[in-house]
Amino acid sequence: MGGYQPSGWRTVTPRIFTDDVRGLTAFMRAVFGATGRVVAGRPVEMHIGDSIVMVSGDGMREAMAACLYVYVEDADKTYRKALSSGAKSVEKPLDTPYGDRRAVVTDAWGNTWQIATRQAAKASRAKVKA
Repeated sequence: MGGYQPSGWRTVTPRIFTDDVRGLTAFMRAVFGATGRVVAGRPVEMHIGDSIVMVSGDGMREAMAACLYVYVEDADKTYRKALSSGAKSVEKPLDTPYGDRRAVVTDAWGNTWQIATRQAAKASRAKVKA
């Protein structure tokens, strides 16, 4: 990658500042299957699929929410997980004109999560299972 970014990282990395790192990372684990370790004094590198989201305490900056578009295997199932983990519904799952099945929730920390599954991908997985 040319040595200007850490191995495995994308060129653009979302970062959320929160006053509750442990709570937000627990939500991300429960809803998206995120992995990552909370280490005091360092941003948490939460891995969701092939992406990294940095989560930082608000010590150096004020809490700052984000809006993230996350592709998952089953948008409806992940939407229900988000609601059962304390998120509030903004938009129930629906089929978009651009081919995604998408829902939108807001978590307890003010972050907006657009949860999506590409319909073509879902249809091809169903054919393989049949």
